[in-house]
Amino acid sequence: MSKRLKGLLTPVIAVLLGILVGTIIMLVSGYDPVSAFSALWNGVFGDIYSFGEAVRQITPYILAGLAVAFAFRVGLFNIGVEGQFIVGWLAAVWVGVAFDLPRAIHLPLAVIAAMVAGALWAFIPGFLKARFRVHEVIVTIMMNYVALHVTNYIIRNVLASKSGDKTDMIHGSASLRSEWLQSLTDYSRLHWGIVIAIICCFIMWFLLERTTRGFELRSVGFNQHAAHYAGMSVNKNIILSMVISGAFAGLAGSMEGLGTFGYAAVKGGFTGVGFDGIAVALLGGNTALGVFFSAILFGVLKVGALNMPLESGVPNELVDIIIALIVFFVAASYMIRVFLDRLSKKEVK
Repeated sequence: MSKRLKGLLTPVIAVLLGILVGTIIMLVSGYDPVSAFSALWNGVFGDIYSFGEAVRQITPYILAGLAVAFAFRVGLFNIGVEGQFIVGWLAAVWVGVAFDLPRAIHLPLAVIAAMVAGALWAFIPGFLKARFRVHEVIVTIMMNYVALHVTNYIIRNVLASKSGDKTDMIHGSASLRSEWLQSLTDYSRLHWGIVIAIICCFIMWFLLERTTRGFELRSVGFNQHAAHYAGMSVNKNIILSMVISGAFAGLAGSMEGLGTFGYAAVKGGFTGVGFDGIAVALLGGNTALGVFFSAILFGVLKVGALNMPLESGVPNELVDIIIALIVFFVAASYMIRVFLDRLSKKEVK
């Protein structure tokens, strides 16, 4: 069995095992798994509105997954995607509210502002890692909380509308919403962000696989000492990779601020998109194509789960358990590879 085939089968088997164990949990808990999965399916594909909402949910998952995956490919663990996502959301909305410009200028400016905000937020742990060897996991985790409370403060005291807990709606010239896409999906919140997310998948693939800079970034991820011996700037590439990762995360935030909601509100806790991005990247094998398909799965599960309590009486938290199980089996992929190795040896005999 080839290495590429094993790489493709491992996440598929992890998903199947997660669903299998989730089914057993449902049976033990007294729920009907057939009814539950049927309700989940209908919650996404039962009508065109739900399908549009699923695609809308997939959009930030793709970008958050790309953010985590890009850092992984360079040997970094960016746990701060959630914080970069939040500051990107606020920056996009800020530009969308503060300026009234032609659409051709306003929308790109708001999107770029989100990317710059996310990139700057990721620059700090990247710089500390490169300059002082401070572990990026610790710094990014702490900066998630800083992002949450700083953005809440800015919304309350600088940008809040009369309600006091959210900003005004962004101007239409900065919106990603599309009447055409909404009309196709029975007026769901589907917007043009999905196109941007797909383009970003291609950009990540091209950058890492087809450019000299991408080769350097991957080399640093494989072996920093060898990369340094070859004349590559390890510190520069560490910072650059975190900045690009943060830009993807900030862009994910702009999808919510400019597309789904059109405003930024005070948050009582994390959105979870950035943390889900870690699972998306792990399941996708940290590749652009893998992240794309993994985000589709997570988006379908998240949106479909909302229909489970209504149609089958199964709590939607069971989907979170299934997602956790999938991540567990991906993390324990060594066991799956051992099984595949033994299977391939038996086939040879």
